[in-house]
Amino acid sequence: MNLDKLKDILQLYPVYRLKQAYRAVFCHLAESWDEVSSLPKNLRKILKKECPLEIKSEIKESRDGKTAKAIVFFKDGNAVEAVLMRHRDGRNTICISSQVGCPLGCLFCATGKSVFRRNLTDSEIVEQVILFARFLKKQSQKITNIVFMGMGEPFLNYENVLKAIKIINEKDGLNIGARHISISTVGITEGIKKLSEQNLQINLAISLHAPNDRLRSKIMRVNKKYSIEKILKEVSAYIDKTNRRVMFEYIMIKDFNDSISMADGLANLLKVFNKSLYFVNLINYNPTGNFEPSPAARIKKFKEILESKDIKVTERFRFGAKIEAACGQLAGKTVFC
Repeated sequence: MNLDKLKDILQLYPVYRLKQAYRAVFCHLAESWDEVSSLPKNLRKILKKECPLEIKSEIKESRDGKTAKAIVFFKDGNAVEAVLMRHRDGRNTICISSQVGCPLGCLFCATGKSVFRRNLTDSEIVEQVILFARFLKKQSQKITNIVFMGMGEPFLNYENVLKAIKIINEKDGLNIGARHISISTVGITEGIKKLSEQNLQINLAISLHAPNDRLRSKIMRVNKKYSIEKILKEVSAYIDKTNRRVMFEYIMIKDFNDSISMADGLANLLKVFNKSLYFVNLINYNPTGNFEPSPAARIKKFKEILESKDIKVTERFRFGAKIEAACGQLAGKTVFC
């Protein structure tokens, strides 16, 4: 699906035709132009040939039905993965990708082991959302939240990510509120600064994963350019400017960053912030071959230490590990096992 091509084709027609086409794509979630009776047959024929609505993909669901992983194929032979997570409270969160592969090479992430190929276009990003919107429509459900936490670093594809968000957010389109959209970054400070200047109430998450540069550099080579001090300085400016809360993500890796001293170090690191404007999200490491996840008892202790220092902490529910759809496990495989 190519939204730019759709606009180009419909430039030759009255403006209301573009509105009808967009309504069909984003509101009615049509899977073929044959379904769009509001458009004349000759136009549908042109659109079907030049701008088809079919999305080449495969979807695999977990046995418990809580998770579904999709692989989306593009014309150039590349593919990315996206994940649907069903929450107990009725929310349906989509985790989407922004790049084919990732150039950052974080050791705890399967995507980081893959070859970086290219950025996704805004249409390719939106395509992932439409795919799951169609999937849920058949079950009389809707997407409630979107997180840019799939393959790639969103702020290394900033312009296309923001374009996609605006399409997703449009009232006459998918109409998913900005407050229900989150971007996770390793700490690309230029992107954090740009986002602070946008008039969008998007949620920001920082992949921190260690309380000091020495440790963080061992698993995130990007830390050599974007140190913790540099990131926190930009996050502080972001909070001052937007007055929006920031999430610090922290992957719990056994015998690496899960000790009591690490918890104390993390608490000391974050004490410079207004406690009401940030929280820590603990993520149990999902196996990708390099490390082992922290034992439940150690995570519990780590959480208790942070809470004892008045830091708000949440623990991420583990979705989709058995179908390699959990946090850090997306690798853009072309065949499901």
